[in-house]
Parts: sequence; structure tokens; C-alpha cells
Amino acid sequence: MNKTSVSDIIDQLGISKYTLEIYILVGLALLFDGFDYMIVAYTMPQMAKEWILSKVQTGSLASWSLLGLMVGGLVSGLISDHIGRKKTLISFVALYSMLTFPIYFVHSFEAFAFLRICSGIGLGACIPIAVTLMSESAPTKNRGYFTSSLMAFYILGWVVAGIAAMFIVPKYGWRVCYLTGGIPALYAIVLLFKLNESLYWLMGRGLENEAIKVLKKMEIASNGVAPDWAPGSLAIPPSRPKVGMNAVFSVQYRRATLANWIIYFMGSVVIYGITGWLPSLLVGAGYSLIKGYSFAILQNLFSILGALCTGYIADLIGRKTNVALGWLFTALAVLFLGYATNEWQVVICSITVGIIMNWALSGTQPLLTEAYPTEFRNTGVAWTQAFGRMGGFLGPIAAGYIQEIGIGFTGTFIFFAIPALIAAIAAFFLVTETKGKSIENVAGAKV
Repeated sequence: MNKTSVSDIIDQLGISKYTLEIYILVGLALLFDGFDYMIVAYTMPQMAKEWILSKVQTGSLASWSLLGLMVGGLVSGLISDHIGRKKTLISFVALYSMLTFPIYFVHSFEAFAFLRICSGIGLGACIPIAVTLMSESAPTKNRGYFTSSLMAFYILGWVVAGIAAMFIVPKYGWRVCYLTGGIPALYAIVLLFKLNESLYWLMGRGLENEAIKVLKKMEIASNGVAPDWAPGSLAIPPSRPKVGMNAVFSVQYRRATLANWIIYFMGSVVIYGITGWLPSLLVGAGYSLIKGYSFAILQNLFSILGALCTGYIADLIGRKTNVALGWLFTALAVLFLGYATNEWQVVICSITVGIIMNWALSGTQPLLTEAYPTEFRNTGVAWTQAFGRMGGFLGPIAAGYIQEIGIGFTGTFIFFAIPALIAAIAAFFLVTETKGKSIENVAGAKV
């Protein structure tokens, strides 16, 4: 019997209603994730004043969740590769939302830090699972776009957080923002009934009957009808004895892992440091609370353009060139923002930084999903992002230290330009191009 591979089927169906449904479902999970993560940036000034915090302590408010993000990234890949993408995503969406709303009741820096670490576990788990599930649901020629643009939902969550804070904080206080952050727990129920498991994961676990059920849903969504698939008609991916972290660091995948880890670490220093500190930096530079928030919201709003465009560009010019140029331009844009001297310069440079740094980081997503085979793809993606979150944790704290020693507004942005340049160099010299290769074959090309 001739067997058909999953990638051939998905490529033949192309972009269908099913593809878009997966895109929206996991995208909304990331939107809520982005809201719950970013809300701290818009409540930092109020918490710092209420609890009389130093600059380093204030910067750490944005970093505590990143400790949880690291833990979430470390465990989510292993769990997802074992029990499936769907169950893991639902569990962690419920976790981060149910551990966000209790922050409404905290009255100390220490209690806040504890809850942010705990909720951060769920926040950090969702991104690698969502990106992996999307990469396993998109046709080859459009995979770069879908996996990269998915991050636009995450950034949209940042925008929603800023808008919500701008209306909530002056009238009701900062605590209500975290009460609102508990709402996504209801969305986990929607995912339970609407989201389907990855065909690649089902076939990789030998669950062909379940895979055929999902496949029929895909074909009905695309063509209105689904043929009968006999048992044994789908090709089972070749088994690989090495799984988990041993495989990620094996000789075949070591270079890809090194490249991804350097790029994601340095990129996270930049993006989490700037987004975490920008509202406070602008308020500290003399802008009103509303103006400071508005500038940061504008940056995040236009950042969506970067996340939406980068995948399309990567599918045209290649992942390597796209990421290398993205981080090089980010370094330049950050320097321009650091030297902005008036309101309009700040607005234009903030928007430019938002677009380019999210173009660069979102463009990194295909590198992660295309580096490893199905058996340990989510483990590789999750551990890369977890290591990157170490950079995200250190970035805001280092920026706080720099300000304490008197470097100031300009010096802070010079600091953020350096890791962006390192990420560009790593992408140029270490990344192996994967454009146009099926997801079943692309990992095998790593050397």
C-alpha cells in the first residue's frame, strides 16, 4: 500500500478554514498570555511608589515572571512531546490566568514576586507550544509566515494591556489590572472543545486512528468532503532513538541549538528589557503618565506590523538573511531612540524600534520549529525559549542597575543595542537556511 505523508496532505490542502481556525485559537491564547505578561510594565510606577522600591527592585518587577517563563519553557516541551500539544496548552492557559488574579490581594514586593514566578510558568509554556502546533498545521510554503505572525497576537496582548491600564489605573488603581488578568481561565474551556491535536504528534505516537479523525476535519474544512482513509495509509515518521535534551545537544543538532540559544537570549535581553522599562523611562524623562503609556502603547501597536510582515519576508528571502538583518536594524533603531531629544523623535523612534525588534524576534520562530524533528520539536523550541528568558530576566534588572549608576536614558538604550548586534552576528555565521523544505525533512538537514 502506498502511504501518504502528513506534510504532503497539508501542503496539498493549502491554507484552509482549518488552518485559520488553529491560527486564531492558539493566537488568542497568546493574546491573553501577552496581556498577563505585559500588564506589569504599566503598573511598575505605582507599585514602586507604594512599596518604596529602588531602581533595581523596580526593574525586577518585570523580571520575576521571566523566572517562571524559564521554568514553563523547560517543562512544557517535555510535557507536550509526551502528552500532546492540545492538553499541555489548555493546562498552562488555565494556570497563568488563575495565578494572575490573586495579585489583586498582595501588599508586599515579596508576595508579588512569588505569584509572578508561579504565573510565569504558565506564561512561558504557552508560546513554544502554540508556535510548535502552528508550525505542524501550516503548509510548507506558508509555514514561515504563520509561525512568525502568530507572535502578533502576543504583541496585541501588550497593546490591550496598555489600553486597559490607561483607563483602569487612574480610576481604580493598579490592582484591578491583575484581577482582569484572570479572565483567560474561561478561554481554556473554549480550547478544550475547539482545538484539535497536531497530526504530526498523533502519527509520531502511533495514534493513526485519532490522526485520521483530525485529517477528515481538515479536509472537510478545506474541500467540504473527506475521503475514507484506511488504517495504514498514512506514513508514520521514522523513529529516532534519541529524544529530549540529549537529542537537542547531539552532534546533528548542536549547531542549530547554539545558534538559536544565542539569538533568543540576546533578543530577549533587548525586547523584554525595552518593553518592560519604556513606560517608566518615559515617565522618568518628564512625560506625563498618560503620555508615557500612550507612547509605549503606540510602540506595541506598530510592533504588530513587524510580527505580521517578518514571516512573509522570511518565506521570500530566507530565514537566515531575515533574522540577521532584523537584529542589525534593531541595534541601529535602538541607538536612534536613545539619542531622541524631543517628543516627536521619541514617538517615531519608539514606533520604529517596536516594529523592527519584533520583526527580528518573531522571525526567529521558524528557526526554532524547523531545527528539530517531531519527536522532540517542542522540547527544542521550549528549551531555546527558556534559555532566552534568562536574557529577558537579566535585561530589566541590568537596565535598572545602569540607571542607578547614572548612565541615564541614552546610556540605557546604548546598552540594549549591544545584544541586538550580537544576535545579528550569530544569525549570519551560525544559522543554516531552511526555506522551502518540508517540516519532515528540514530537521534532517541539520549538520
